[in-house]
Amino acid sequence: MKFGPLDLPSLPALTLPRLPLAAFRRRIVFHGVFLLLGLAVVGLALTLLAEEKQRSRERYEAGFRQTLSTLVAQLRHPSGQLALVNAGAAPTAEGGLVPVVLPFSALDYSDPFKARQAVEMSGCAVHWPDDGGQLCAGVGNSAYAGGVVYLVADLVLPPAVAREPGTLDLAPVSHAVVSAETGDGAIEHWVAPFEAPSDAPVDAADGGLRGRVTGFVGEGAALLKGALPVRDFRGWLWQEAACARPGEALPDCARRSLLSLRVPVEAWRSALFASPSRNWPPAGLERTRLHLQWLGPDGVVQFDSARAGAVQPFSLQHLAGSLSGGEVLRIERLDSSAPQLVTQLRGQSAADERAAPWLTRLILRLPSADTRTQVQASENLTSSSGRYRLTLTGDLASIDRQLSATATRMSWTVGAMLAAIFLAWLVIELGLIRPVALLTKRAAALNYNMQDPQVERRLGELDVSDLRGRDEMGILAGSLAALLQRVKEGVRREHLRNEQERDMWQAVGHEIMSPLQSLMVLHGDAADPSHRYVQRMQQAVRVLYGTASPSEAITAATVETDALDIDNFLTHVAENAPYAGIADVRYAPAGAPVWVQADEHSLEDVVTHVLRNADRYRPEGSAITLTLSPDENMVAVGVHNRGPAIADDMLDKIFEYGVSDGTAGAQGEGRGQGLFVARTYMAKMGGTITAANTADGVRFTLRLPRATSRTAS
Repeated sequence: MKFGPLDLPSLPALTLPRLPLAAFRRRIVFHGVFLLLGLAVVGLALTLLAEEKQRSRERYEAGFRQTLSTLVAQLRHPSGQLALVNAGAAPTAEGGLVPVVLPFSALDYSDPFKARQAVEMSGCAVHWPDDGGQLCAGVGNSAYAGGVVYLVADLVLPPAVAREPGTLDLAPVSHAVVSAETGDGAIEHWVAPFEAPSDAPVDAADGGLRGRVTGFVGEGAALLKGALPVRDFRGWLWQEAACARPGEALPDCARRSLLSLRVPVEAWRSALFASPSRNWPPAGLERTRLHLQWLGPDGVVQFDSARAGAVQPFSLQHLAGSLSGGEVLRIERLDSSAPQLVTQLRGQSAADERAAPWLTRLILRLPSADTRTQVQASENLTSSSGRYRLTLTGDLASIDRQLSATATRMSWTVGAMLAAIFLAWLVIELGLIRPVALLTKRAAALNYNMQDPQVERRLGELDVSDLRGRDEMGILAGSLAALLQRVKEGVRREHLRNEQERDMWQAVGHEIMSPLQSLMVLHGDAADPSHRYVQRMQQAVRVLYGTASPSEAITAATVETDALDIDNFLTHVAENAPYAGIADVRYAPAGAPVWVQADEHSLEDVVTHVLRNADRYRPEGSAITLTLSPDENMVAVGVHNRGPAIADDMLDKIFEYGVSDGTAGAQGEGRGQGLFVARTYMAKMGGTITAANTADGVRFTLRLPRATSRTAS
């Protein structure tokens, strides 16, 4: 009969066991490795930050005094001296130039070389990078200069057109227009035409141009008739012979020109001579605004000091650019009894340095060998304007914040490394470790359920088809799923076959039972030798009707004990053994009844199984010896045969069901059932059976409890 898949019974679901911690060891190691890798990256980053923090502080402190020395060197330069003298003046001003106090009492405006050198050395010039023009507006540092302001301009101008004596109209000539607005609100204007002397004509042959610039009070392009020049207004204009720009042709090319003016400011002169103390520089100098224009013929403005793009001269505020974030420079004047603060400058961090707040807090908490929060250094400076003390204070926390800004940019690299580690872990976890874990759990469930005593529950419904795929794990899972499916189908078919065999054996047993009943009637006398054999056949047929396995049927068999003369029993066994195919069984009768508590039929089965086992292993022609050794409570029956010894570790195992060496005798022995039956029946009769090796073979010992008489229960 053939069965289709629908005819096969379904298997129960597998019971999932609790796996020990060792089953997750590799998974724990895998997760631990990635966790340690991530911690190593974080630890490496923190270690590098701590080391960089220490090195940054060491580098900063090493360069800290060098920074102060550089600042002092800048202030020792004439431009620095100028900045110290004009510490209170604003470096820039809208609407005009702010005159500065020069580091000398007067300026030789009439000598072009000295005037240009004084401007370059003092650094007082405002310059325009587009054409290289520059202009210095300053006053001497002494009141004896007479309340004047010096204007020295180094420009590139076309050839100047000189004014003829007596000419009132200034439109055709080159001239300067100067205005000064003092701190008290007074405004003064001057117009100064260019006048060339007769010994310095404007022509290419001479190669140069030199002339005076004479000042008149007023503004506009015309002089009043009878106007007199201002006596203390002096000025000169020098123009070089060569063209300022290569490639231009004489005589109308632009030339490098130096304009030097000495302009008296009446408001200053009045204030100066009105006070006996003659305070200088004038009060409100920082509020003074100067304006200078140079106009060519037809009023064309060739230079204007108010034009955009001017770069102011060096001032103390420029020192702030040399300071790092968190640094403070304090400049004090030491000429008086108590130091007077000149200025205090604070360094600014770069605007584009953005630091993550959490990273800044982390770096500030990192350990450092230097626990100070500030460093400080000071140095004295002596100049023509006085003695000064420069104190530079540095904030070490600002160094940590600067490091935080750098670390913020680098944190993306660390974050990318951690993200790569996490991604690698996720890929391996989902692609390999998780399928392996699922496969391990299901395999453990299969192994656990293989111990189930019911065969049909040992495999159960184990499904790994969800793990199929094209990779190695998928192929392994697919192969295992196909193999398990075939095993399941085999188990189901085997289950059906066992059921069918059981039904068949029960039918056969039923057919055998009927003639056995008749034989039992014919041999009903207990003295009849055939009676007990028919009884044994009936008992075997009853096993066929059971639903248990052979071992279970044997274990469940019922044994009824009674008093038995073991001496007489062994005598009959030795006499009838040849009829069972076991020759040369020897027994020496005791000569008197020895009563034991046993079931005759079951004991006959036990002895028969032991004799068959001894017959299989004895040398051909050797005898099997039966002995009887009674004591006070038990009777020992020995069965000895010559032959190979039994391994020591198998002396107890040979009595277990199914344990055999695989050999089969003529009676179908060798399936591991005979000695199991012997031990089971002996236990049911209150006895024991053991095996032991002797010098020349093996001895089985059957021990049975003694009985007092035939009627003992």
